[in-house]
Amino acid sequence: MSNLPKIAWIGLGIMGSPMAENLIKAGYTVTGYTLEADKLERLAKAGGTAAGSIAEAVADADVVITMVPASPQVEAIAYG
Repeated sequence: MSNLPKIAWIGLGIMGSPMAENLIKAGYTVTGYTLEADKLERLAKAGGTAAGSIAEAVADADVVITMVPASPQVEAIAYG
């Protein structure tokens, strides 16, 4: 069992996917959410866990990382 923090990753686009995958390679547990099903499949193939919602992704996380385009998306994530 790892002592590393569990990470929730929201936004698995051009930047988010490779960054999340690098954390997985480094031994972190990463649960991710994004709007595109193919990006969730990519995360799962890399060893991460694909979540069905933001709430599911962050439920057991020690750290939450967002990699989304701009402030409106961050606000939507943070405030529902």
